[in-house]
Amino acid sequence: MHTDVSVRVEPHQDATKKLLVPVGLPTPHELPVHFNITGGAFTLTGESATGQLVAVVMPEAEQPVEVSYSFLEGGPGYPDALFEPHRNKFTQAAEQLVFDAINIAETQPDGHAAIQALVNAAAEKFRYGHPEIRFNDGCDEVPYLACGLTEGSCIDINTYLIASLRAAGYEAGYITGYFFPEEKNGCCEDAHCWVVTRHNGVVLEWDIAHHLKLGTRDVCCGLNPKPGDRVAVAHSMGLTFPELGICCEKLISEPAWISDGGRLEKSEVTIRRHIRKSVAAA
Repeated sequence: MHTDVSVRVEPHQDATKKLLVPVGLPTPHELPVHFNITGGAFTLTGESATGQLVAVVMPEAEQPVEVSYSFLEGGPGYPDALFEPHRNKFTQAAEQLVFDAINIAETQPDGHAAIQALVNAAAEKFRYGHPEIRFNDGCDEVPYLACGLTEGSCIDINTYLIASLRAAGYEAGYITGYFFPEEKNGCCEDAHCWVVTRHNGVVLEWDIAHHLKLGTRDVCCGLNPKPGDRVAVAHSMGLTFPELGICCEKLISEPAWISDGGRLEKSEVTIRRHIRKSVAAA
C-alpha cells in the first residue's frame, strides 16, 4: 500500500522568498519512496546536528508550489539521530523540572513504568488548546509547571514531555508530520507531532494531545487514539541549517518561508492524502 501526500503552498507576496520543505522520514510504519516538487526549482541542504535533509525551493513567479510525497507501508524504524539529546532552549529542562522528573521515575519499579509515569505526569499538566503565548516563550530552558492546568498544543505538550523524559535519563524523540482524521476523508489543515521513546530496545509511541482531545488523561502508548492515519516528515527541535543562516529553529513540519533574518514564516497550505494499493510485480 502507498500513501500519497500532496501539499499545495500558495505564493508569497514577496516573489524572492525561498521555501523550506522537509523531505520525509522513515518509521517502523512507513518508508518514504518518492519526493517531488513542481512550481519551482529546488536543492537539498542538511541540518547540522541530526543530519536530516530539507529541500530549499525557489518558486516560479506567482505560482503555487506543489510538494508530493509517497510512503510505502512498512519501514526500517526511526533513525538513531532522533534519540540523540541535543541541548537547546527547546529541549533542556530547567532544574526544578529535572528534579521532578527524576523523583517521578525513581518511584517506579522499572524503566517502562517510569516512562509511563512521566507521560501521565505531563498529561496532567495540560488542557488542549492553541494559546497565543506558549508556556516556554522567552525561556532559555523548558520550565517546570506546578499546580493547575496549562493550555497547550501538541507542540507544547510534547516539548514538556521530551524534556521530562530526557531529564530522567530516557531516550526520547520528537516527530513532526501530518495526521489525517478519519472524518476529514484525507484532508488536514496543518502539521501534527508526537513522541517516541526507546528503552532496552523497545520503541513506544505516545500522543498525549489526541488523548486530551478525546477527553481522557489516561494515556496509552501507540498512535491514533483518535481515528485516522499519519505520515512523518521530520524530527527533533532546535534545528540549525548553516547554509540558510537558520540557527536553533524550534521545528520543521509543513513548508515554511525563509525570512531574511534566518527565521521561518508560516505558509498558506492545502494538505491532502490518497491511499492506493501497491501494484504487484509481474
